[in-house]
Amino acid sequence: MNDISRILLSCFDNRKSKTCTQLSRGSFLPTIENPKSKIQNAMAGIVALAITFAMYGVAASAQQPKKVSRIGYLAATDSGTESTRAEAIRLALRDLGYIEGQNIAIEYRYGEGNRDRLPALAAELVRLKVDVIVATGGFTVIQSAKNATSTIPIVMAGQGLLDPVKAGFVESLARPGGNVTGITNLDGELGGKRLEVLKEAVPKVVRVAVFYDPAFRPREIDVKEVLPVAARALRLTLQPWEVRDADGFERVFDAVSKQRPDGLYVIASPLTAANQKRIVGFALNSRLPSMYGNREAVDAGGLIYYGADLTDSYRRVAVYVDKILKGAKPADLPVEQPTKFELVINLKTAKQIGLTIPQRVLGRADKVIK
Repeated sequence: MNDISRILLSCFDNRKSKTCTQLSRGSFLPTIENPKSKIQNAMAGIVALAITFAMYGVAASAQQPKKVSRIGYLAATDSGTESTRAEAIRLALRDLGYIEGQNIAIEYRYGEGNRDRLPALAAELVRLKVDVIVATGGFTVIQSAKNATSTIPIVMAGQGLLDPVKAGFVESLARPGGNVTGITNLDGELGGKRLEVLKEAVPKVVRVAVFYDPAFRPREIDVKEVLPVAARALRLTLQPWEVRDADGFERVFDAVSKQRPDGLYVIASPLTAANQKRIVGFALNSRLPSMYGNREAVDAGGLIYYGADLTDSYRRVAVYVDKILKGAKPADLPVEQPTKFELVINLKTAKQIGLTIPQRVLGRADKVIK
């Protein structure tokens, strides 16, 4: 081993040594004892310097901190109600290599069922300069985020939005054209199917109470235009009940108890989602077979859910976030609609209210909670 090799090896072991410092500054060049070749001495010095600079460059690069991407999470409901969806999205991100506390930070903001809070929460996420906003809970949440920023990418999480084109969030599903993309749903088109499943599960059902928030415009359209058509075909009588705020539930519960319907259909909205435990409790106490537009309600004790496969939807939301963090533009990412659907039946609830679900319906269920 020659002098240069020994010096370079010692530099890798101890970069702060006097010799290495001199070498990196060019003030120390080892002399190769060969009087016939000054060119070799010069070339050896150049090689030594090049290797030394490369060595320091690699070390400096290794010491650079990894970029931590910031994700804003804007939800219409509270943290408890949102926990299932938020955790599913977090785990889906983890599967893609994004680990909270290491290379991503998630800023959660919850409307607590109060739509008036959402604009301020969206503006707060913008001030935090997040890299992307995940908007869950439908029209009002997305609108609040879109009003707060025209540059930060916004990913719709699917539930609660029927037509993002009609809502003005995107130019088309294939080419969104702005800063909004993500998952939409077919919730309005599923209203008739949900009534059909409820009728199959509980053949004696004739009168169905329908809870909905009239301020959530897509759901008002469901009640006035979509559901009546399906109800007539199934020979069902609908009893729509408006609930405008959390304080209105007790009044509606009392009124519905006097009407004594055979079943209950709860249309998904931020308000009904934020109060799902109260609604589920009312249905159980009233021994009412119930159909829900959000999966979490059935996990909390509701009877039946039919709709988009949420696990698949949450995975797709994570994929959108991944693509955007890697440089893709929302304008170029097509909006997707659900392609997988699931029927979930809470058999424990059925037994609690004294109901026997026909075997042919149980056989079609994707999940039975026992």
